[in-house]
Parts: sequence; structure tokens; C-alpha cells
Amino acid sequence: MFDPFTGETIVDGACRTPSAAVRLGLEPPRFCTQCGRRMIVQVAPDGWWARCSRHGTVDSFAIEQR
Repeated sequence: MFDPFTGETIVDGACRTPSAAVRLGLEPPRFCTQCGRRMIVQVAPDGWWARCSRHGTVDSFAIEQR
């Protein structure tokens, strides 16, 4: 498992303190949580999407539905 904002490996559930933008939900993920690869990210006025070449696309709409 990888941190979606730094790409660092998450060990035993321990994660670095996220930045203010991440905590407010203003920053899209930049790294795939499954493989740690850098993703292609597109930010629009109404949301964002991020695509991993191996694991597909995630978008802000899908995240908000959780």
C-alpha cells in the first residue's frame, strides 16, 4: 500500500501527517495506492481525475460518494 500524495510505502498503517491542502480535500492524489506509480492528473473547476497506467482511473466524484 502506498500513500496517494507522497508515493511512500505505508508500513503498519503509519502515514506521514498530510498537508493542509490534503486535509481540506483540495489536493488530488498524485500516486497510485496499489503500485506507487506516479499518475496522470487532470484538475478542472468542478473536480479532478487521476489515471494509473496499470490500475485505471479514479476521480473526485467517486471519492465523494464514499
